[in-house]
Formats: sequence, C-alpha cells, structure tokens
Amino acid sequence: MALASSEAANPHWAKRAGKNDLSHIPGENGWPVIGTTLRMLRDPVGYGRHMVETYGPVFRSNAFGGQNISLVGADANELMLFDRDKLFSSEQGWGPLLNLLFPRGLMLMDFDHHRMDRRALGVAFKPEPMRGYVAEMNRIFAEQLPRWRGDMVFYPAIKQITLDVAASAFLGVPLGPEADRVNKAFVDMVQASIGVVRAPVPGTAMGRGVAGRKYLIDYFGPQIEERRRNENRQDMFSQFCRATRDDGSHLNDGEIIDHMNFLMMAAHDTITSSVTSMVAMLARYPEWQEKVRAECLSIAPAGANITPEQLDAFEITEMVFKETLRVIPPVPSIPRRALRDFEFRGYKIPAGTSVGISPSYVHKMPEYWEDPERFDPLRFTPENSKGRHKYAWVPFGGGAHMCLGLHFAYMQMKLFIHHLLTQVSVETAEGYVPEWQPWPIPKPADGLKVTMRAL
Repeated sequence: MALASSEAANPHWAKRAGKNDLSHIPGENGWPVIGTTLRMLRDPVGYGRHMVETYGPVFRSNAFGGQNISLVGADANELMLFDRDKLFSSEQGWGPLLNLLFPRGLMLMDFDHHRMDRRALGVAFKPEPMRGYVAEMNRIFAEQLPRWRGDMVFYPAIKQITLDVAASAFLGVPLGPEADRVNKAFVDMVQASIGVVRAPVPGTAMGRGVAGRKYLIDYFGPQIEERRRNENRQDMFSQFCRATRDDGSHLNDGEIIDHMNFLMMAAHDTITSSVTSMVAMLARYPEWQEKVRAECLSIAPAGANITPEQLDAFEITEMVFKETLRVIPPVPSIPRRALRDFEFRGYKIPAGTSVGISPSYVHKMPEYWEDPERFDPLRFTPENSKGRHKYAWVPFGGGAHMCLGLHFAYMQMKLFIHHLLTQVSVETAEGYVPEWQPWPIPKPADGLKVTMRAL
C-alpha cells in the first residue's frame, strides 16, 4: 500500500515493471507478503552468495514489497553508478524506501536537478570552510577523548562525538538540551528506512521516523532567514541558506531543510559506522594499530592539533580505512530504477525495473580481491591497486552521485584516529569478534566492547 501511494504521489516516475515482465530472470519470490526481505536483511553477503551461486550474476528477488533485479560485479557497479546513458534513476530507486523521511535529499535527485543542487551545496566543502571544520574537530576531540579510558562501549560514545562534530561544523552551535531529541530523530529516521511497515502508522518504525522528520523541520525552519542574512556565519547550514543555483535563485526553505536532514544523517551515521568498523579492525589486528599509531606520531605529537596541510601524510591510516570499508561498507546495497529498457549479461531488463548493486558482495569477490576474507590494507598501495577494476571498491558510491562529503569523512577519520591512538591503546577481549547488524547502516550488535588503555 505504501509503495503504491508513493508511486501515485510521483506521477513522473517510470511505471514499475510487473511480475510477468521479469519472469524470464531467474530468482526467488520467497514468502507471501514479506518475500525475501528478512533473508536479505539478516545476512546480505550470505544471501547474495547463495543467489549468485544458484542463479548467476543477474537474479530476481522479492523484497520491500516489490520485485527487484540484482546486478553483481564491478562491471554492474560501473554500469549503474557511472550511468553514461542516464538509464537509472536514483530518486526512483531510493524513493520507495526514503521518500517519507528524506525527500529532496541529494540522493533522491536525478540528472540536471541533482547537478544544480549539488553544485550549490558544494560551497560548504570548499577549502576555506573545510579549514574551519578541521579547527572545530581538533577542539572537540582534544576536549572529549582524554575522558575515554578503561572499559567502554564504543558505538554510542563515537555516535555522540560525531553528533557534536556535525552540530558544530554543520550548525555552528552546540546542540545543548536539544541534542538527545535531534539524535533520536536521526536514529528513528534511519531505522524507519528498513521498517517492514512502509506507511507512517503510529507505533511502527516508519511512524517514529516520520515524527522525527517533523521534529527536525520544526528545529531547522525558524533559523533559515537569520542564517541567510548573516554573512559572517560559515557553518554548513548557513552556507546552504545563502547558496544559489546557476540562475542565481536560492534554495527554498523546504529544500534547505531536506538537504540539512539528509546531510546531517549521512555525516553523523555513516562516519559513526565507518569509524566504529575501523576501530574494531585496529583492536582485532594490533600490528596494524601499531603501524597507524607510529604514523600518527611521526606527523604530530600526542594531543597536538592536526593542520589541513598534514592530512595527506596519513597514508597508512588511509589504507587501513579503505580496507575497513572494503570489509564493512557503510552502505551495503544501492538501488536504482531503470528508466528505459536495457541489456546486461544477456538479459533484457525492461523500463520500470527496480535494480540494485551490492558493494558488500562485490567487495568480497575473489575475482577482484585475492583471499578476500583476509584483512590486508596493503591492497590499497598504488602498486597493488594498479589494474584493479575502478568500480570494484565503491563504499562512497560513484559517478555523479559520489558522496559529496567524501573528503569531510576522510578528514574526520584522520583527526579522530590521531587524537585517539596517540593517547590510548584500543583493546578487546581475547577471541572477541562482535556480531554486526548489517542494515540499514552497519553497526556492532553489542555496541563494540573495548578497553582504552592509556599509553
């Protein structure tokens, strides 16, 4: 019902392909009503492996209320993400999942509209604002990380600190008493994206997510006019308020709020997931933790601020981060909808088909990664990367929809890791390997239990 109402509310969307249109593609329907949704949510990599081994690199499944076609492999990633022929709609791919939560976010825009808004929002990621974000992150990490000692649960702690960073860099103010409400709103919106009930029924995940969006609209909306007038404010929110498109027009209030909601969520939740994954790997592989720590100390002493000019020196740290994102990508799968008929691997796929790729699966394919279950950051040296398909590693997407905050994420990771590892050793109990909740954004089921031991 919710999918049908979503389609009806967007008459420009391509008509969804029917079951009979896709019957020639091998796959499974699963259980009545829920289809294969729960299997896919429980273990995306295992599910993908079963489907590829059974049906090949093009297969049909029935999840989130509709038929979906998965395209598997680096060539599939390139076809869909690079999208040279403008075959695929990101808006219509993500829309059925996110339309009630993040409408008009960059991820839910296509082609010229996406290009114009992306260019307008890009002002917040230019060198001068980025220098300001570096200063704020140094300050927050220097103030808070010295308190991280002894036994602790890592995920909620890093989630709070990344929220503080997002509030400072994005909003230009500490959140104060609203912090818990803002954080809960984002948590509820993200969880709603995979809710089984797709309508905002009270008491359901989607009901809580839509309520969270309303709270953030009420939070951001009254601030827009003052931010637009105040030229001195350099935080992201203020720059979005003053941003103009190519024709000189400002974004309207609703567009600004939706962009802020989406980018705050992306910066807050995906970096929380990625840094948690990286710290888990550094604790599990202490030899790499030592290498990263040695590099950090060679760049600046313990507790020292890092300058923007020093960020490129974190070469080993960046390779460890890349290998972590290969093993646990922050976005396990990426959906689109076909706008026209196309052919892939000998299968004719009609317009209106929901299609998707799976970074979490391709990142483990032995065709591209020797011994893919082994944690090896040296895969990402220039020599070892040479010749690898450029779309075999896509944790930040690719093409026109490459993550706008990519450099912000790298910057935040490097600053955090320097401030952390030059002061403490991160340890876990012997034999401890946390179970990961893969959807909607990966996180350890138990929050990641660590010991921070002062150096």
